[in-house]
Amino acid sequence: MESEPNRRPAPRLTHGGDWAGYQEEYGGQPLDFSANVSPLGVPPGVRKAIRQVAASADRYPDPLCRSLSRAIAAHESVPESYVLCGNGAADLIFRAVLARRPRTALVTAPAFSEYETALTACGCAVRRHLLREEQGFRLGEDFPDAMGSGASGADPDMVFLCEPNNPTGVTSPRELLLETARRCRETGALLILDECFADFLSDPDAHSLRAFLPEFPNLLILKAFTKLYAMAGVRLGYALCADASLLTQMRAAGQPWAVSSLAQAAGEAALSETDYVKRVRALIARERPWLMARLEQLGLRVIPGEANYLLFFSPVPLLTPMRRRGILLRSCANYHGLGEGWYRTAVRTHKENLRLVETLREVIQ
Repeated sequence: MESEPNRRPAPRLTHGGDWAGYQEEYGGQPLDFSANVSPLGVPPGVRKAIRQVAASADRYPDPLCRSLSRAIAAHESVPESYVLCGNGAADLIFRAVLARRPRTALVTAPAFSEYETALTACGCAVRRHLLREEQGFRLGEDFPDAMGSGASGADPDMVFLCEPNNPTGVTSPRELLLETARRCRETGALLILDECFADFLSDPDAHSLRAFLPEFPNLLILKAFTKLYAMAGVRLGYALCADASLLTQMRAAGQPWAVSSLAQAAGEAALSETDYVKRVRALIARERPWLMARLEQLGLRVIPGEANYLLFFSPVPLLTPMRRRGILLRSCANYHGLGEGWYRTAVRTHKENLRLVETLREVIQ
């Protein structure tokens, strides 16, 4: 008998968006609600830019991302010296941790897992500040006190916050964020503020701390092209910070040529897609409350988030039966502070959201 070829065991994945695993198991492509990217697909101008620059891919990319950094600086209304580009926000998270080598760091729970992954990989002790469901998973007014005074070696020298938070979609009052930044400045801690989903808020500028960067050199803001422009496969993000020495250290902490020439061209083109941005923001603003109401009608406990995804609890297991029906959800069982029964779904087009609701009804009933 002919034996089957030896196959390497599949690694345990900690994120959504595993369309390749689904394709190997079932063939074809799923309707993916596990990844929170724009449902309108890659903007036409971005696709055109990638095609045009492909002919020059025999040259190394600009390691300093000069043209893209200038475009980002103009888009964000900050000096060019404040900008550092990377291979997605995850790359910049690891660079920041490698550059600073913190002894103790503070993260919220639940939150994006790559913060803790990067910290533990560098031998950093991680403290978790639990966000509780009975408080709407909101950051409490006592959070700045968790910074300590800076006098103790056990006080955190790095703090991660995600606004809006992933996976809850919940935001914190700007004044609370500013108070946290002030406390970090006093203690010498670096505050890393992840604003990758901030563009989906009703008024992003009113929530962002970008305008306060000159006041807080200890503040590093993370942004990405992944979500708003559906450029997950391109891998492009950037950091904003007034501390030039920190950005220099971060640049040296990772591989050279981290951002491909295709990604750089795609990023510049994306910043010109203003009509696309208006359409996707309007779609999410319209579909998020509709989808939330339908999920609640199914008896699911939904957290009223403000981003392009919703966190909910189901008393019925959903991951496998939904997968068998061609739909991927993000199980949140591996998030600290959550557990079995918690799921995150992206907000997509009305037709896709309708299919999600109908399939969930079939599984639950």
